[in-house]
Order: sequence, then structure tokens, then C-alpha cells
Amino acid sequence: MPILNKDMTLCISLAARPSNLGTRFHNFLYDELGLNFIYKAFTTDDLEGAVRGIRALGIRGCSVSMPFKEAVIPLVDELEPSAAAIDSVNTIVNAGGRLVASNTDYEAIAALIAEHELDPGQRVLVRGSGGMAKAVVAAFQGAAFDDVTIVARNIDAGGALAAKYGYEFTADDPVPDFDLIVNVTPIGMRGADADAQAFAPAFVDRAQTVFDVVAFPAETPLVTAARAAGKRVISGAEVIALQAARQFERYTGVALTREQVERAAAFSRAE
Repeated sequence: MPILNKDMTLCISLAARPSNLGTRFHNFLYDELGLNFIYKAFTTDDLEGAVRGIRALGIRGCSVSMPFKEAVIPLVDELEPSAAAIDSVNTIVNAGGRLVASNTDYEAIAALIAEHELDPGQRVLVRGSGGMAKAVVAAFQGAAFDDVTIVARNIDAGGALAAKYGYEFTADDPVPDFDLIVNVTPIGMRGADADAQAFAPAFVDRAQTVFDVVAFPAETPLVTAARAAGKRVISGAEVIALQAARQFERYTGVALTREQVERAAAFSRAE
């Protein structure tokens, strides 16, 4: 890492519960590639002020996490199609004072669906209705999945998300009869919900594939149960590595190899 200097380019993240994952991922690659960049995680109770700071201070890029993915939309200048299509932002690039927003979560999930060769004929159950759920549901529709059910406590948000894509919605757990279950809530995330499992054992037993977008920790109770049951697992670690790589490329203009992404992802977890 270059010694701090006046010409160093700053990138940041904004989240309610910041972790070191993005900080270690990006700074590892800045160091490996000899880039004069630095990355720092922040939280805020003044989102509008924070976004003004991005513009005013010439901060190059900002990763946006829960709960700011929708609230940030009115504060940026332009939405790329990946963000506009789902009304959710996870990446802001400061292009000479113009804030351009995109959603690399959507891009990462679409790539994982293809990489894992998930069958569009499968029945899918998605738990959650926030910004990440929008990315997940849109990616499944883009991959031609027709049989998707959304379960969420927020009836308005969950119902609207399901209606937008022509999918089913329920506020209560349905019968556990799904081939693919996806957790897009904070359940299992390090903190207050760390010991909770997003789906009851019956759902895991019935599913062929279990997908948990929680990235910290990578081995959530749901992922642990799925591995023990011999299910195919897609983890939040895969999502965060892919989406971070796409953010990195937007911020720096440097395309990463798969090996570089894997090294950075491994380093980000070796705390």
C-alpha cells in the first residue's frame, strides 16, 4: 500500500453494520496492483450529508449496503439499468462530480445463477423483500424462472415485489415444497441474529439448493445445516466477492482475473 498522500483516491462504503470484508478486499488489491487508492468503511445517520460528502470531497466510489439501497436513489444523478430496473443501488461512482449508481449485486447473482447452472424449472422460495431481495428476484426472472414465491414480514414491500415480476407472495411460511430456497434477510448475520436459521429444517430437507446471501459470516446456521444435509450451497461469500470485483473495476478501471478475486476474497476473511 502506498504511503498516504495528497493524491490518493478514496473509496468508501456506507452500511448500518459495517464489516471489514470490503475494506480488506479492495485494499488488498490496491496493494497488490500498486494503485494509489484507499478504501474505508463508514456508517451514518445522515445519508444525505454522506452523499453530499462523496460529491464535495471527490470520493471516487461508494458501496451501499442495508438499509440505504433504496433511500440513496433520490440523492444520485443517474441510475444505470441494473439499478433502475430494480429501484435499488449498491454502487455509486463519482464521475467528475456526477454520481452514477448501479447494482452489482444483481450482476453477481445473475452470474452465479448461470455459473451454478440452476434449472429454471425449479420451484424457488425467496425470504425477504429489501434491496437485496429485489436484486435476487430480478435475477431469477432474468434467468427465466417462472415458479418463484416470496415470503416476507413486510406485506406491502413483499407483495409489491412479487406483483412486479408476476410471482407469488405470502406473509407466512408456505408448505416446504421448494427445490431452491434463498435467504435475503439479515437472519444468520453476525450480531443479534447470528444464531438464527432463516429456514426451518423441513425446507432444507426438501430443497436441492440452498442460497444464503448473508456474507458475514459465510458459514451461517442455514449454510451449515445445508452442508450437513448434503445440499448444493451458494453462499454470500460468493456474492460479495463477485459484486466487490465489479465495483473495483468501476472504481479503478482495472479488470480483475478470477485468481485475483479469489485471493482478495480469501484475504478479506482471514481476520
